[in-house]
Amino acid sequence: MKPDLHITALEVPLIWEQILQNRIFIEKQFQGLSQKTDLVLLPEMFTTGFTMKPHEVAETMRGETIQWMKEWAAKLGSALGGSLVIEEEGKFYNRFIFITPAGTLSYYDKRHPFTLAGEHLIYASGKNDGILEYKGWKICLRICYDLRFPVWSRNTQNYDLLIYVANWPKPRINAWDTLLQARAIENMSYVIGVNRIGEDQKGHLYPGHTAVYDGLGNCVSVKSKESELVISAKLNFLEQQELRKQLRFLEDQDNFDLY
Repeated sequence: MKPDLHITALEVPLIWEQILQNRIFIEKQFQGLSQKTDLVLLPEMFTTGFTMKPHEVAETMRGETIQWMKEWAAKLGSALGGSLVIEEEGKFYNRFIFITPAGTLSYYDKRHPFTLAGEHLIYASGKNDGILEYKGWKICLRICYDLRFPVWSRNTQNYDLLIYVANWPKPRINAWDTLLQARAIENMSYVIGVNRIGEDQKGHLYPGHTAVYDGLGNCVSVKSKESELVISAKLNFLEQQELRKQLRFLEDQDNFDLY
């Protein structure tokens, strides 16, 4: 039987395009974690905020932040995940990096760039499926605007956990809450949404609303008593499997060809 998965998510008030300062702030949150966890999650573009200047802040897969993530995953004994601005073969990607304590790295490139902000003009659209396995759990990685496209997140690969990291602004936060819950219900899966907090350089406000939902759409996450920035949850694999056996909705889903 697969073990329970203990999740910790950090709502970070990102400093605009300041990679080192953001890492230092996040390190302080890591040091304040009071209990063992299996997975620590950070928001979208957690070193820079949602920037349209990748040529000024982009790193490589051999860069300092990737190495920093590997070191902290080992120190915490937890997998570590969040998205970064990555440059590869002359293109920029909004890339979700997932690193285990042993240093195994997986990634997902955002498939749906946010056209309203011109992200599609600067960042390449991802082509990989974002599916990985960790501690026996099959996990699907997604980023922010992907949340609005349910077909792309449809549970056709029998994943156990769907994760979104985001910079989702206050005026549309009701959509964030509603769509996360909907993705959980329609995919009969745990869903985690990790959003930043604070204000960016353009005056956009981000209210957090980081949450974990079960396959029935119930919110199962709690905020830490020690820090309002820390949200945690325990995911029970057996309970989810029993739910899927009882309510066999996934067996009736439509098939779509994605390319």
